[in-house]
Amino acid sequence: MAPIHVGTLAFAYQVVDSAGLTDLLASADKLSFKTFKEYGPVDEELIRRAPEFVFHHIGVTRDPVLLGTSQMSIVPTTTVDECPEIDILIVPGPYLGNFELQPKYAELIRRHVASGKLLWSTCTGASLVASTGVLDGKRATVNNIEYDWVRKRWPKVNWTREKKWIVDGNIWTGSGASAATDMAAHWLKENYGLDVLILAGSSLDYEARDADGLYTVFPQRFDSQGNKASTHVFRYYNEE
Repeated sequence: MAPIHVGTLAFAYQVVDSAGLTDLLASADKLSFKTFKEYGPVDEELIRRAPEFVFHHIGVTRDPVLLGTSQMSIVPTTTVDECPEIDILIVPGPYLGNFELQPKYAELIRRHVASGKLLWSTCTGASLVASTGVLDGKRATVNNIEYDWVRKRWPKVNWTREKKWIVDGNIWTGSGASAATDMAAHWLKENYGLDVLILAGSSLDYEARDADGLYTVFPQRFDSQGNKASTHVFRYYNEE
């Protein structure tokens, strides 16, 4: 199968808004599964089914970009004008107070949505997507703290807080960084299987939640006394 190209817009976003999703996807990558096999058993059929990802960080230019948290800067790997066809476009969340979306980013979002390919927003990133008009008439969610502010600013969007993430056509909106990572986990499970998601999650010691924020995605485990135990079975180490 062809590699899936994932692009993240490079501006002053909260680091985990992008890193949460992309690290989970990277952990589900075929190459990661092959690496895991160096340390313990991984079924070859699981490796065969695993996706392959190519990640792009899309700038307006290739100049370094200071992100919104952690004093971290990144150097874009490509630009809006040069980037290849993107299968999944990620719009992370910045501090909204004085943020203005670059016109080239707005046009890229419009083109991407019109093409029918997936767009994922994280946290306040939904506000940026709404500013382009592509969310008009659609259901979406956004970070809880900014919810009322965003709803008043973009009233043509059917904003909701009922779920941790919302899927409306090819636009998926996550209410926060953790919720959007869970949203990406749901996409992995639906497209590649629960076992692929579980192996990827185990490498991060991560457990996905459902759209209601509940831990119902992974099979639950209990010890001999009936107490809830970790959902991950770390098979690589012998119990002493």
